Amino acid sequence: MKGLWKYLSPFSPDQSGASAVLYGLGGIVLVCDAGGCAGNICGFDEPRWFKQKSAVFSAGLRDMDAILGRDDRLVDKLALAVADVEADFAAIIGTPVPAVIATDYHGLRRLAEKRIHKPVIVIESTGMGYYDDGEEKAYKELFKTFTQDEYICRKGVIGILGLTPLDSIHPADIEAVKECLQRNGYMDVRVYGEGGIEPIRVAGEAEKNLVLSPAGLKAAKYLQKKFGTPYEATYPVGHNEESVCDNWQDKRVLIVHQQVAANALRERLERHGATVCTATWFKAPEELCRDGDVQLKEEDDFIDMVENGGYDIIFADALFRRAVRNFSGTYVDFPHFAVSGTTDG
Repeated sequence: MKGLWKYLSPFSPDQSGASAVLYGLGGIVLVCDAGGCAGNICGFDEPRWFKQKSAVFSAGLRDMDAILGRDDRLVDKLALAVADVEADFAAIIGTPVPAVIATDYHGLRRLAEKRIHKPVIVIESTGMGYYDDGEEKAYKELFKTFTQDEYICRKGVIGILGLTPLDSIHPADIEAVKECLQRNGYMDVRVYGEGGIEPIRVAGEAEKNLVLSPAGLKAAKYLQKKFGTPYEATYPVGHNEESVCDNWQDKRVLIVHQQVAANALRERLERHGATVCTATWFKAPEELCRDGDVQLKEEDDFIDMVENGGYDIIFADALFRRAVRNFSGTYVDFPHFAVSGTTDG
């Protein structure tokens, strides 16, 4: 039945994706809500919340403040936050209520910049899209606003896009990716979304950008157009597939994840002789997909695909297992934090 999900929980929404990109940049992140959306971000969608400090605030708007568009109340609160928190910039993240009432985000940005005398970016998320929509919008605004035109390309510098805890297979992947690239000669690895705003300001220095999820693809293309920086979409670390099966020849495998991580695992399994199909509920740009890859829309799409696909092995987040309990093959946990909010199966 269309729209009826009986087994799977809601995926991380776009405001959580935007917050994930901004979280480690040293700015003030203001979630334009009454409190619930910011609570979901910090309580469920941001695994760094209890380990790494970040200035994420709820606007705490009352119903009538939001309905009547009292933007001055929000700007007053932002000014109070700026007085207490040292930050290079501020970001305002949209949620369902301001989307419904058609909040003028650009007018709000102008008001805020005049008041706090710092750059302000706005992410027009709606709470109706998935996390990768918010990530994509956040990258776009960051590079458009902060990246300097002057640059000198530096050998050994590589930029990383699309590597947030919501995209990754495991939280340790962020450090593992850095170590992998350093072993391959890139001694200055810059994850856009970590280490403050400076790496974004000097993004033109990178000799190459690595895209680890579809959410970073448009930003990589923007930087390629602006600076000529080449990019590659790949996920250089992943699952130990050899521990799953000692003979992949003629095995039919389904991989469910964000498209870049799924592609990387597929390439490794195909080298072992497996026949592989990928599926995703998230962005699946044509350049990252093959014929036969599946864009999932409904819970039933996944159930039907598993029941009729004749797969021997499935790599997917453990949460999806509850929807296909009759699957008799090998089910391998392939964690995706944006799906289940956990990486431990």
